[in-house]
Amino acid sequence: MTVHQPLDHRLQSIYDQAWENISDSVIMDQSIRDMVDYVCRNLSNRACVRLLMSCLLGKIENPSIDPRKPYTEIGTHDSFSGRTLDERYLTAFITKYHLPCNVTTAFLTPTLRNINRPLMPDVDLVGRPRELYVKTLQLLDEVASGRMDAENLFVETVRVLLIMRDEKMARMQSLMDSLKRTEDALPLSSEQIVTLISQHLACKGASRLPVLVVAAAYQVVGERLGEFSRPLLSHNAADLQTKSVGDVEVYLRGDNAVVTAYEMKMKRVTIEDIDAAVTKIIRGGHSVHNYIFITTDGIDQPVTEYASKFYEEIGGIEIAILDCIGFLRHFLHFFHRTREYYLKNYQSLLLAEPDSAVSSALKEAFLALRQAAESGD
Repeated sequence: MTVHQPLDHRLQSIYDQAWENISDSVIMDQSIRDMVDYVCRNLSNRACVRLLMSCLLGKIENPSIDPRKPYTEIGTHDSFSGRTLDERYLTAFITKYHLPCNVTTAFLTPTLRNINRPLMPDVDLVGRPRELYVKTLQLLDEVASGRMDAENLFVETVRVLLIMRDEKMARMQSLMDSLKRTEDALPLSSEQIVTLISQHLACKGASRLPVLVVAAAYQVVGERLGEFSRPLLSHNAADLQTKSVGDVEVYLRGDNAVVTAYEMKMKRVTIEDIDAAVTKIIRGGHSVHNYIFITTDGIDQPVTEYASKFYEEIGGIEIAILDCIGFLRHFLHFFHRTREYYLKNYQSLLLAEPDSAVSSALKEAFLALRQAAESGD
């Protein structure tokens, strides 16, 4: 292997080494292995593992650079653009091998995006948990000082990520197998499904779930209604960028115009939210007939009354606020015979979401809750 070999080939070689040594680390120093394990396995912050890989990749591409200087703003001969390497090579690498990392670059996170100095061990980055950043900078310092080889450290990082990936897959498969064993049981009632989804919405990091609650409903009955929901956009995609009018957009068969738009809130809908929706509708020239807020919080009557006054002002477009669980309960009872298909669709949408939108822990929680509900526990 030469230093002039293309980086995508180097990454393939790193993956091959990690896979061949999956059960036996290439690093002898236990303290280094412990730090890599901590950085890789910290699920509360996934930016640092991508930062680490980006900086190591820079060192592998050009041994003369300093892996602690992944910002061209530093302006020295040994600095480099960590973000460029991250976006150009790591995104495809992570996606190809389903590594448990964020799908976007680490250098756009608040802690890492506006830095113009080297990431020395004594730099106090404003990020949490603090120990995660401390260990990441210590690892980069090990490479910069020559005490640790960049490629070996990269191999170890990928090795731990592969172990995590396979552990996750094994857990998911075990939960799916448990569900298959209960398929012959009586389908959950509408109220049992409402309870199940309510429990799932109460889990940590559930902000994406109300979108799936509504989207699953249209997937089930869209054909008979002649209405279909558009493919879901990324959970962090801005409306101005996507030119979307809502989180879930419903259109009629044979007509591409949105007729019903749903906007999800994990908090109370405010008058400011209503004003923003009106502005979006007017400025976008949308043909939407119905703009519906779905909230998991309480609904204030004054806000509901404020929303209703726009019906005539904006040409017959109605703005309403619905409770998420109330929406689900009414749907399941109104289309009672489709309740089993609804649950399958919700689960399919959930599992298809990237981990950056719905964490693997939240996916596993749903499967475990469903298994418990269907087994009567």
